[in-house]
Amino acid sequence: MRPRAIENWHHVMHTGDVSTLPEILHDDAIFHSPVVHTPQIGKAKVMMYLTAATSVFDDTQFTYTREIFGDGQAMLEFSSVVDGIEVNGVDIVSWDADDQITDFKVMVRPVKAVNKLWEKMGEMLELQKSA
Repeated sequence: MRPRAIENWHHVMHTGDVSTLPEILHDDAIFHSPVVHTPQIGKAKVMMYLTAATSVFDDTQFTYTREIFGDGQAMLEFSSVVDGIEVNGVDIVSWDADDQITDFKVMVRPVKAVNKLWEKMGEMLELQKSA
């Protein structure tokens, strides 16, 4: 059985409905991007990155292929195809006793996939800023 925090995250990725992000993210959540060297701290920044990611992975055959759970943390391996580039990565997610996500780290391979996601995430983040 998946922890509630991960079920909530799966719902976001499955539906693309980011409206629940404010509820499932801790106020002091931290996001670690595979292309930005500094952690992004705070709910607003984490929401911005996760919202962009859901848009980037929409209609890309995104699927979680393996899940490993520990006490208050999980590693979720995923695969996808973005603009013809196969993407393989992991989301490393931590949550608190209230099932709010406190830390979200994304790691991606191969380098072609990292470059493609850097491009696509940049486009999505710019759209969010101009909206």
